[in-house]
Amino acid sequence: MLNVTEKAQAQIADYFKENEIKPIRVFLTNGCGGRQIALALDAARPEDVIFEFAGIQYLVEKSFLAQAQPIEIDFAGHGFKVSSSLQPGGGCGGCGSSESCCS
Repeated sequence: MLNVTEKAQAQIADYFKENEIKPIRVFLTNGCGGRQIALALDAARPEDVIFEFAGIQYLVEKSFLAQAQPIEIDFAGHGFKVSSSLQPGGGCGGCGSSESCCS
């Protein structure tokens, strides 16, 4: 299951007022803080589950959805917050620090 809060839907609708509407992929990525759930514009693939909120499609790979559901996309302050039952964790001290895995 995927949920997109009303605040997030409003922010996404504002973005698409000036940009071509494309599906939004919800996926797992590696960053300085370890594995994180991220969002990106993308095209649908056969292995995706497609959700729709307010006319916008959200794509989640079936195998990732099975691990991470429920997933919620919210807008908090200056950015999107994606939460799920998955506890990605890991990572390193921080970008640019002596114990950084990103330097």
